[in-house]
This record gives sequence, structure tokens and C-alpha cells, in this order.
Amino acid sequence: MKLSNYTLSDCPSDRNQYSKIIDETKNAILSSFSDDTSFSGIDPNELRKKIRSISILEDEGLGFERTLALVKEEILPHMLRTWSRNYMPHLHSPALLESLASEMIISAFNDSMDSWDQGPVATEIEEAVIRELLVLYGFDPDGGDGAFTSGGSQSNLTAIIAARDKYISRKFNWDVKKKGLFPECSKLRLYTSEISHFSMDKSAHILGLGYDAVRHVKVNDKGEIDIPYFSRLLKEDRQKGLIPFLSVATIGTTDFGSIDDVEAMRRLCDEYSMHLHLDAAYGSALALSDRERWRMGRIELADSITIDFHKMFLLPISCSAILFKDKNDLKPFSLHADYLNREEDEEDGYINLVGKGIQTTRRFDALKVFFSFKSRGKKEYASIIEKALDNASYAYTVISSDDAFFAPVAPALSSVVFALKGGDELNKRVRRALLKEGIVIGQTVMNGSVMLKLTLLNPNIGHEDLDKLIEKIKNYR
Repeated sequence: MKLSNYTLSDCPSDRNQYSKIIDETKNAILSSFSDDTSFSGIDPNELRKKIRSISILEDEGLGFERTLALVKEEILPHMLRTWSRNYMPHLHSPALLESLASEMIISAFNDSMDSWDQGPVATEIEEAVIRELLVLYGFDPDGGDGAFTSGGSQSNLTAIIAARDKYISRKFNWDVKKKGLFPECSKLRLYTSEISHFSMDKSAHILGLGYDAVRHVKVNDKGEIDIPYFSRLLKEDRQKGLIPFLSVATIGTTDFGSIDDVEAMRRLCDEYSMHLHLDAAYGSALALSDRERWRMGRIELADSITIDFHKMFLLPISCSAILFKDKNDLKPFSLHADYLNREEDEEDGYINLVGKGIQTTRRFDALKVFFSFKSRGKKEYASIIEKALDNASYAYTVISSDDAFFAPVAPALSSVVFALKGGDELNKRVRRALLKEGIVIGQTVMNGSVMLKLTLLNPNIGHEDLDKLIEKIKNYR
């Protein structure tokens, strides 16, 4: 097919070519797999050589059909199939079918979320979804606010910026947005679990605070912040002249799904006038299950919450949000430009979302949440979440009762960390061997030892699948 048309439009030939492109792409995707393996198993060096042999930018293009044929032959067979029941290494979920429809709408219209006139209904949908989320997580929808982001790392960075600027304004009467950092900033400290997400350290670096500003608090045998230790650490740091400004409670650590004690951390934050942020990128979906919501603790006590929809909510990458209890915490991101978000427009009711976050141009990701929430409803979503937790509990029971394995921590969410008895090299070899068979599981380290990990987000996984996989791993000894 010669690409004589440029874009989708009201022109019949544009519409027809779009329809044909979508149909042929759909057929290429569906014909690229015929079994439940999650990966071709190709060696990375072989794959690299194969891809680098392809010329990408030539004087004359191949046209759509020949390019799609090339993609079908060389790329699609080696794509990671997240929907496979044999894919369970990371917090990287399959996408719900209806969310693929929303992605199609998002890409076709290509609206942007920075100003109202670049995405009118998109802006209003995002605002409505944010209000719904504020209610879901126990915040006042009139007093709070939030925005969609590219992922948990950006949501966490946004929370840290807001907490830092608010604290410095309140305690030192200094406007960071206008004047930048000042010498006392070298004493600022944020507190997070020693097994929390590395975005805390990356954010500290980006913000000019440095890794030393991050205090990694020891955890107990369940992987939760040790509250007595945390209390002592705060007291010691204050005595040293350091300035605690932010504490992060993790609602689902990456490896163990551990959940910190929000209520106890709130008390310490109040004592030291700190902002309490919840990194609930992993565990935020628990709010949809009446049966499992209790695991999160008193999340309504937080000042801000990170939510990731491309994890347990099973939505396509990328889709995340940051919520604030106090909408004024978003003020550090407001800045007007005559060519984009004019003040007179906002006075007349045009909402320009660019003033609520770090990004300027960004996609209409809120549609994915709207589409799946409306399609599934709370009850069906709850069953998806509960299936994931039940699978993890089942897998842990089977593994921990088998003398061939070591399973140190019962899962708090949907991740199971374990190892074959036999040492680090055995466990590394097992993961690589499974990868070559198209079975992808995770690997991490606990107390210096290599561990294997199953992250069970896929609702299609059943107990028989887990039994089969566990037996296969056992037989690699």
C-alpha cells in the first residue's frame, strides 16, 4: 500500500486507508503468536545483531505493507507478550481488552493535556476522573486535586517537589520557585523504607538535594518500616541540625509488596511537621476491593498519593496519577505563558492542566481509566485484584511447604519471593533456562542471596499453571 494519504481526516480515502492500516496491523499482531509462551527465547546478542542489520532511514520508504511485513517478520515474534500466563517477573501487567480500544482512540485523535484548546473533552474527563479518585482514596474532592503522570517515578518526583517547596515556604519564608535553593537545603532530609522504590534517590538527585538527603529507614522481618527505629532516627537527625521535611510510606514494595504503617508514620510526621506521601504505585488498586482495602491502612491520613494504573489495574503503559489532599500543594507547577495557558482564559472557566504538573505535552491517559472503570465496574475490578492476591497466597503455600525451596516472607500483595536451596548460581541458571523456553520470572536479592520472584498480576493464571511452573523450577536442580 502506497502511503498517498498523510493523516486521518473527513476525506473518504483517508478514512479508508486508516481502516485498512488498522485491520492489517491487527491481523499481523494476532498472527505473531500461536502459543502461551511469553518470549521467543532468543539470545540478546543474536537479537541485537538481527536488529542492527536493518537499515532504518533510507532515501525512499518501503511503503506501509512492506514495512509491516518487515515488522511482522523481525520484530513481532520477539515482542514480550505480557498477556502470557508464563510472564510474571515484574510489576508489568497485561492490558485489559477494553483499554486497548481506549489506546486506539487516544492515538487517533492525538489530543494533548496541556491546554483546554488542545483537548477540550479530554481535559474535562481527566478532571472528573481525578475527582473520582480523590473520593476513592479518602480525600475531599473540593479541597484536593491531582494530575496524571507518566508513571510512579514522576508521581513521586512531583510529590517531593511539592513537599519541599511547601516546607521551605512555611519554615523559612523562602520561595524556591522564584529564588531557587538556598544553603539550608543541604540539610533537608526525606525518609523512606530501605526497600522502597529507587525513584526517591533519583528524585533527590534531580532536585539538587543529592542521594545523601535520602534516609533509608530499616525494615522489620515483614519488610515494613521499623517505626521505633524511624522515631529514633528522626530524633537523632533533628539533634544533628538536619531538617526532616518528608516521609514516604510505601503501599506495596516492589519485591515483597510490603505495606508501611500509615497511621504510625502520620503521628511522626505531625510531630516533626513533615509531609506524608504514600507511594502506592503497586498497592493502590486495593482500594477497589472491599475485601482487601484494609491492607492499605488509613490512607486518608496521607498528604499525597502515587497511583499506578499500569500495574494492578491492568492498563496499558503509561498511566499514573498523583493526588494531593490540599490542592494548593500543586502551586509550584503553575506558570503562565501567553501562547499556551492565558490567565484570562482560566478566569473564564477554561482549565489548562499544564499548571498541575511537570509535563507540558502529554497523552489523554485518563481515558483508559474512564473506559475500564465504566466497562468493568468496581465489583469486577475487585475480583481481578482478589484473584491476584489469592494466586500469590496459593503459590507461597505450595513453595513454602516444599523442602526444595526457601520462601522467607509471606506475600503482602501479589509477589512471591523464593529460592531453590542450592545457592545463587543455581537460581540464576534456572531463571536463564526458563527465559530460553519463553517463561519469564523475576530475580532479586535478599540479605545478599539471589532470589527468584513471581509477580502474579495476570487474572488468567490459575492454580494448575502455578503447580506446573513450580514443579518445572524444582526439576532444574
